[in-house]
Amino acid sequence: MPCVITQWHGFANQAEFIALQGAALHYYEQHSTPATPWGWVGDVRQMGAIPEGAQRWLQEEFNPRALTAGLRVVSVVVAETIFGRIATQRYAERTASSAATLGVTYYPSLAAAKVGARRDLLAR
Repeated sequence: MPCVITQWHGFANQAEFIALQGAALHYYEQHSTPATPWGWVGDVRQMGAIPEGAQRWLQEEFNPRALTAGLRVVSVVVAETIFGRIATQRYAERTASSAATLGVTYYPSLAAAKVGARRDLLAR
């Protein structure tokens, strides 16, 4: 099954974060279809904090667009740093509390996240 994988290595400022996530989402929108849905893996093992403006962008722009494009679950490789853990935890909490919600599932490794994303797609 096809899948978009974003990998973070350290801190990205708001503009960098939005640029990478936006480009990945655009690619997803162009290639995922109802007949051939794609998965999404966020490998945040080495990620730093996510700036507040980027967190808002995730909720207000990324999530609605991703849902419209057919994404239902984001598979996340657990962050190794406390900053990355806090950032992904905040994202998951805010996403769960929004009206249009994406599922977020955590995995201990990239390999496990890929398997989980595939399993989620096959379960649709």
